[in-house]
Amino acid sequence: MTRNTPTRELIDFLHALSLERVPAGAVSAAKRALLDTLGCALFGTPEPWSQIMAAEIIAEGSKGRSTIIGRDEVAAAPAAALCNGTAAHGFELDDHLDEAIVHPGAIVVSAALAAAESTDASGARLLLGLIAGYETLNRLGLAMGVKPSQVGWHKTAVAGPVGAAVAASIAMKLDAEQIMNAVGLACATASGTKAFAAGEGGGMEKRMQAGHAAHCGVRAAQLAARGFTAPPGAVDGRFGLLDVMAGTGAQPQLLSSELGKRWAIEHVYVKLYPCCAWIQAAAQQLVTLRGVEPLHPRQIRKVQVGVSAYARAQNANPLPRDTMGAQFSIPYCVALALTGDPADPAMYAAEAIDDPLRRELAQRVEIVVDPEMEAAYPKHYGARVYLELEGSVGRTSSKLDPHGMPGDPCTEAEVLEKFSRLATRVKSHACAQAILKTVQSTERLQRITQLTQLLRT
Repeated sequence: MTRNTPTRELIDFLHALSLERVPAGAVSAAKRALLDTLGCALFGTPEPWSQIMAAEIIAEGSKGRSTIIGRDEVAAAPAAALCNGTAAHGFELDDHLDEAIVHPGAIVVSAALAAAESTDASGARLLLGLIAGYETLNRLGLAMGVKPSQVGWHKTAVAGPVGAAVAASIAMKLDAEQIMNAVGLACATASGTKAFAAGEGGGMEKRMQAGHAAHCGVRAAQLAARGFTAPPGAVDGRFGLLDVMAGTGAQPQLLSSELGKRWAIEHVYVKLYPCCAWIQAAAQQLVTLRGVEPLHPRQIRKVQVGVSAYARAQNANPLPRDTMGAQFSIPYCVALALTGDPADPAMYAAEAIDDPLRRELAQRVEIVVDPEMEAAYPKHYGARVYLELEGSVGRTSSKLDPHGMPGDPCTEAEVLEKFSRLATRVKSHACAQAILKTVQSTERLQRITQLTQLLRT
């Protein structure tokens, strides 16, 4: 028996969960998270990174029965999780946990879904896996603090395998000791740098990181189920993940404090624009300030954006080279918000990025550190904007929480509209509605394949 530690307390708590013991709000939130992530994954399947990943897995001849979303082929659970996580994280539309600074859905949903399908699990087991995975990923992200992000680690990729391992383990009905081992094994795979945000072109690296984390978590759960063991202090012990990544800034007590009093899955940031979370507040406000019609760049005399020091350091490149770079550029997204539609994924393609007038405007965007936004980081992803047009008085706006964050959540109608808009890129309206109705009754599914069959080609 593993000694009593914050990690052990968390695992014992999550292992004992049942849908009857979880608040109804958390169960409903799990279904919303599932729907949002499936929409993101379906939208992401035609993208080149998703196509390459799926082609590689299929070429390997991976054997299993887990669905690769958007394909007829099935694969082993870790391989399917790799493909689906890559697709779901593939266009910066997947959900986020704000203060923890992690993207949970692409990892947790991909891992739990593949693991549940491989073991012929029920919809109820899937929902428990999602609730447990989101809780783990949030608590681990909080326990790490902000230091890993500030030195260049991508916390989604670093903490992701652990959240995936818990989600997969719960879906597979592993016992508490096996889950502890799965978590420990997942820690050995924690990795992922933020080279994609260095301003030199992001490539496809970030797209893969959520898929890799999901893959590692499922594999860890499968190995633990067979008796593969791990160090008991892999998370919160000496040389454990927190010790190595966060050092003296680690707060392992956050792994287990006040368990059951607040459920992470009920406090998820649903993204509306396909760009970095730090940018959304500025873009949303500038769309409002400009008016209904887009502006011509020559109409704009001055634009200033006040954000946290972290956002300024990470997102200030005015001349992105590719889609990833554009999605992480405050100047580009600000220019887009004023002259186009920042919600349109096509506006992050090469043709839009290379528009000479928009690029000229992006180079005129001034980014400053705003004291209020700096003090609010990372609990809030706010921005203060100033817009001055030729021949008119400048206007200022500030917002601590962009729409979609827990402080200003999306409505149910907005969540459903987002899913429909994303899913119908590759699915008929009738099929998208069938997926929606199935997700809404997930807890009543005897087998999760009743859902996954709808996700294939």
